[in-house]
Amino acid sequence: MTAMTPGSNIPLSAARVTVDVAAPVRLDVSGLLLTADGKVRSDDDFIFYNQPTGPGVTYRSGGGTAPDAITVDTAAVPPGIEKIIVTASPDAAGQTFQGVEPTATIRNADDSSVLATFTPPQLGAETALVIVEIYLRGGQWKARAVGQGYANGLAGIATDFGVTVEEPATPAQPAATPPPATMQPPVAPPAPPLSTPQAPPAPAAPPAPPAAAPGTGKINLDKGRVSLQKNQTVSLVKGGRPLLASVKMGLGWEPAYRGKDIDLDASVIAYGPQRNHIDSCYFGKLQIVGGAIRHSGDNLTGEGGGDDEVITVDLGRLPQEVTGLVFTVNSFSGQKFTEVAKAYCRLLDATTGEELVRFDLTNAEAQTGVMMAKLIRQFSGEWDMTAMGDFVKSRTVRGMVKPAAQAL
Repeated sequence: MTAMTPGSNIPLSAARVTVDVAAPVRLDVSGLLLTADGKVRSDDDFIFYNQPTGPGVTYRSGGGTAPDAITVDTAAVPPGIEKIIVTASPDAAGQTFQGVEPTATIRNADDSSVLATFTPPQLGAETALVIVEIYLRGGQWKARAVGQGYANGLAGIATDFGVTVEEPATPAQPAATPPPATMQPPVAPPAPPLSTPQAPPAPAAPPAPPAAAPGTGKINLDKGRVSLQKNQTVSLVKGGRPLLASVKMGLGWEPAYRGKDIDLDASVIAYGPQRNHIDSCYFGKLQIVGGAIRHSGDNLTGEGGGDDEVITVDLGRLPQEVTGLVFTVNSFSGQKFTEVAKAYCRLLDATTGEELVRFDLTNAEAQTGVMMAKLIRQFSGEWDMTAMGDFVKSRTVRGMVKPAAQAL
């Protein structure tokens, strides 16, 4: 069994899988069959309690005592359908996921064995979720953990994916047979879509971890994980003491919506006190400065759960001459960052695996390189991390050395 994290995926070892979603409150679970453009073909592709069967996809009610479930028979999914998303929303009108931790369990539908589980983190104002997706990639069916939230209920999800939703005169109740005409999901009237018609849905904002507000100076790690915005800085100090343990910088990305696999290369460039270039660690040179900096190796597609490439830095073993580190990502194949989605970097405690700092790249430029973050050693001995997100025209780390030095 695999415990999945947001964005991670697994190949499906069974042709028929069931996804059930359990929570402390009753949930309504639904499934939508989507084509390559991210839309349903018609309202018949929306599978829920009022329309429990569709081509290759069925809904099963838990009756209030067990989780609702969606079963996907991948062998029976019609040609042209590339993805089945599984959604969940609280049964009570207007209820959010604040304080509710839903868990999706992906099972072999034939023997009920568990293939994976996923509990989306940090939910709050969302009233509906795209929780997982079953998708076809390169002839192989896979499952991906999503956890994408909506603030306008299941109606917002349905509308965004092309389903016609009408306002019910009274709150909808489970029906024994499907209605003959337009479906009425058990939600409030649809609000305006959260995304443009041809783009992936925009997530509702979850409660944010502590962040450095613009102009308020640095913060430290005393209050837990820090989420940075561009040009914000966090001091790697906890309990009044500098963090001198080994850390990992994880960098991740995915192909943009409906995009091809993309081969990006993560690197780190080490500098001295005069911004002099000491060495660069990348897929072609996996260790530098006596092994104090190590690279995990090249990821050729960007697909897969969690971090695509990881660079480990033993802060305590770094030579005193190393005073600055700049973490970069380049597209050697020439694909632009406008073809990349969900790029991020995150700093972890290498010993415990705890995520300390995260920076999500929220903009993109048609360039082939980006400086993601920098670590700067202070005179006091502590290290500061600053989010960068600055784009550069360079397909290799060699072309990043000069602009990164200027950015220190």
